[in-house]
Amino acid sequence: MAESIPEDLTDLLTTNVLGHVSATRRDGTIAQYLMWVDYDGKHVLTSSMVGSRKAANWRRNPQVSLSVVDRDDDWRFLVIRGRVVETRPDEGLGFIDKMSMRYTGQPYRFRERPREIFVIELDYVRASGGRV
Repeated sequence: MAESIPEDLTDLLTTNVLGHVSATRRDGTIAQYLMWVDYDGKHVLTSSMVGSRKAANWRRNPQVSLSVVDRDDDWRFLVIRGRVVETRPDEGLGFIDKMSMRYTGQPYRFRERPREIFVIELDYVRASGGRV
């Protein structure tokens, strides 16, 4: 059964908090990426340019680990392990525009290359509500 995000911590995935997202490289070492992330109520979503190394890594091994930490309370965080269960095109760059507006206040500016969206199913969630 897939895990879920506690409702009082979903803001860590739906505001402008950067995600620390990892993938396994071909040689078995871990690659770490700072990424814009989103949450649809069931899956974590992120994206990249078509043909990126992270996309190749996830196609080879769909295992993902990610974390997000509240800027105002280091003890309010999520640690998530999961799998990329779907990759879909970012039609019209709608997803990356939504993320860019959230994180920068402007539409995404690098429009010359197609992008894809990675849908991550949650297998494990460690959640901390912060300092008491």
